Amino acid sequence: MLNLLLLIIIGFLIGMFGTLIGAGGGFILVPILILSYPDLSPETITAISIVIVAANAISGSIAYGRSGRIDYKAGLLFAMFTIPGSILGVLTTQFIPRNIFNILFGILLVALSTYLLLRHNKISPPVIADINKKRWKQHSLVDNSGNTFNYTYNQTRGILISIVVGYLSPLLGIGGGIIHVPALVQWLQFPVFVATATSHFILAIMATVSVAVHAIKGSYNDPKILHMVIGLILGVVPGAQVGAWLSHKLHSNTIIKVLAVCLGMVGIRILFS
Repeated sequence: MLNLLLLIIIGFLIGMFGTLIGAGGGFILVPILILSYPDLSPETITAISIVIVAANAISGSIAYGRSGRIDYKAGLLFAMFTIPGSILGVLTTQFIPRNIFNILFGILLVALSTYLLLRHNKISPPVIADINKKRWKQHSLVDNSGNTFNYTYNQTRGILISIVVGYLSPLLGIGGGIIHVPALVQWLQFPVFVATATSHFILAIMATVSVAVHAIKGSYNDPKILHMVIGLILGVVPGAQVGAWLSHKLHSNTIIKVLAVCLGMVGIRILFS
């Protein structure tokens, strides 16, 4: 069992990097748990991860809320449609064998690493030929720094994406932001800064529901599991605040690429373990 100080340090790094790219941090924690605790079931791994993701997302959303970059209308709509999938995802984890879970997550990490390495510094949304179609909602958001973001998004497409993300997030314990952020940018035309903040807000709602389902099932009754959760949360909450602050101060491209290389190596390690 990892000691409290180490758990806090791991939690801080998860909170910082997860919030910096709007991903929640589960994609960092799950491989650590897979490699450190070979006897834990997929259900327990995802239960630990998703509660940390929830703490990270809530803390990060508070910070992003202060910056004024969360699209609450779209966020609440999409979050509502993640809830059914998130409940089903929690209930599904108990039926996945550990070796299958490891393979799925290893593949996910390698794919995620490839995406992060290949993505451009600034992701340009695709041009929509007929922007006046009714299914595309035009929106304008002014953050607290006076920056204006004008964009459109397709509600139906966003709902479908949210249903899928809602199921996969608790199933793998990843939170889903790593899927939601590029989806919001590439397929729904959200500005990157708004997508990151709004994804965190959606994740806060979705992950909290998943945690509640795990709690009802008794996933946190083991004192050792509770010890891990508390230690990680103590690091995640301040880490998320630092990550949100760094998102305004640093060019995160280099950090993300280093992280991507590490994730790819861990993914390969899991696949060949």
